[in-house]
Amino acid sequence: MKPLHFPRRLVLGSVLASAAALLAPLAAAEPNWPDKPIQLVIPYPPGGSADLLGRPLAVQLQQQLGQSVVLEYKPGAGGTLASQYIARARPDGYTVQMVLAAHAINASLYPKLPYDTQKDFAPVSLVANLPMIVAGSKKLPAKNIPELIAAAKAAPGQLTFGSAGNGNTGHLAAELFATEAGVRMTHVPYKGSAGVVNAMLAGDIDLTFDSISTSMPHIRDGRMHALAVTSAKRSPLAPDVPTIREQGIPNFDVTGWYAIIAPAGTPEAVRKRLSDEIAKALKQPQLLAQLTASGYEPVGSSPEALQKHIDAEVVRWAQVVKSTGARVD
Repeated sequence: MKPLHFPRRLVLGSVLASAAALLAPLAAAEPNWPDKPIQLVIPYPPGGSADLLGRPLAVQLQQQLGQSVVLEYKPGAGGTLASQYIARARPDGYTVQMVLAAHAINASLYPKLPYDTQKDFAPVSLVANLPMIVAGSKKLPAKNIPELIAAAKAAPGQLTFGSAGNGNTGHLAAELFATEAGVRMTHVPYKGSAGVVNAMLAGDIDLTFDSISTSMPHIRDGRMHALAVTSAKRSPLAPDVPTIREQGIPNFDVTGWYAIIAPAGTPEAVRKRLSDEIAKALKQPQLLAQLTASGYEPVGSSPEALQKHIDAEVVRWAQVVKSTGARVD
């Protein structure tokens, strides 16, 4: 029996038709996006700084997009569990994640991540920056950075600092501070900022390097005291609190940041639309006032600007991890 032969033109046409059929649903979905609810994954438990930003942002985006924006909490392993979930999600713009600086830190802190930080995700928008504050619990007698350094040197390794988890920005900020100040302190990781706050209020730990949004309410009511802010400049939310730089550690500058990413392969048109909507949301007077009152500095960048930011942060924190010897317990 002779083998069947088909005209090359017919075969090519069939291949192109099949490819077009596969791509058609994705292409058709772009102009109508969103036509169903969007899931915004938060990598830490409720009550932390990501939640305090994500909730009001989701409400504003719902109003603009005409679709629900549902917050899904997936805490654990310094944010890597949520990132693994996103890396495997369908790249259609209906599942996105809020990431913090820990997303860039984890690339060098964890020896074997279940994803590639720079290949398995697509950028959407840098949403906001947020200064951090060094806060002491009631059991910590030090009231400023020189006193903290003196106390740490007098009892090496005995002062404890809490963070929202291994690899969290607060963890690495404290490790960097200890290296710069020539002291040793003991890290106590918790599952999110809410856990750190509870430990601080109970006097279970001495201090924390945490976001200003979660610490300031307790500093104002006298249950914690502020030693310094970690950013290069003072925060408008705490203008009387000096920076670490001002207190003898030159060039110290650590600021938390919050961004939205999507799975790799998410259509550019969808990411651009969401980026534009986030920028629009951050300019709305009510949301802007709410965020700035909590210490956030709204940004609202393009996807391209976010990618450049993440690339630079991966390089920066790799150097910090190496110089401090930080590790995951």
